[in-house]
Amino acid sequence: MRYDEIRDAIAGGTAAGTLPSWARRVLADAAAGRAAHPAVRHPLGFLCLPVERSGDLGVCLHIWTPEVRPMPSTTSPVHCHSWDLLSFVLYGTVRNVRMDVAPDDAATHRVFEVVSREGVDELQATPSRVRFAEGPSAAHRTGESYTLPAGVFHSTLIEGGEDAATVALGRRSPGGGDLSLGPLSAATHRVRRERGDPDDAGRAALRASRRIAAEFPALFPARAGNRPDDPPSSAEAYGRRRRSARR
Repeated sequence: MRYDEIRDAIAGGTAAGTLPSWARRVLADAAAGRAAHPAVRHPLGFLCLPVERSGDLGVCLHIWTPEVRPMPSTTSPVHCHSWDLLSFVLYGTVRNVRMDVAPDDAATHRVFEVVSREGVDELQATPSRVRFAEGPSAAHRTGESYTLPAGVFHSTLIEGGEDAATVALGRRSPGGGDLSLGPLSAATHRVRRERGDPDDAGRAALRASRRIAAEFPALFPARAGNRPDDPPSSAEAYGRRRRSARR
């Protein structure tokens, strides 16, 4: 499925009947090492599986999982996007907390602009010194969707455990920037995005696929000889990939 198809499914109320199966196919490819793009450990704490990059449009699976070690962050979780976000929750509870950010003589953070090129994030320190306070928050659960406009500062929390996954659609907004709040004392610096370890990413993909099956049992009935939560053929493919790697 492409950006437009996923967006239309969410808008038309059919996403719960189509996106879980599509996501499990994406995860099966990731577990078997067939994904077109490698999984990336994101500084905001999730594993990103890129699916589509087309001009100003992007589609990813975001997976919060204990199977993958979080990438250290040099700034805070408070950030805003240069793109409008539309997400569908495959499982878990995702809470977005909007932040009120304003210049202040008693500033606690500096604004950094994040410029990404070829797997490297350059965090450019700006002159903007700010304070922030929590604003409205909203929790989004399995089968629900949510939006976040470009330029809205927020942080994202996973409630009730370590596991959640979303289908994330991004459409770049003209004139916006990717911003993050960091320490006042920090200078401009670069951080290389790290690819997920293939074995860890494979285990994360299998775990995510099983969670999706458990959340949408009507879509994935038990088959003879299989547990109802087994992704179709992905476990076998993952095993073949591991055996091949050991040769």
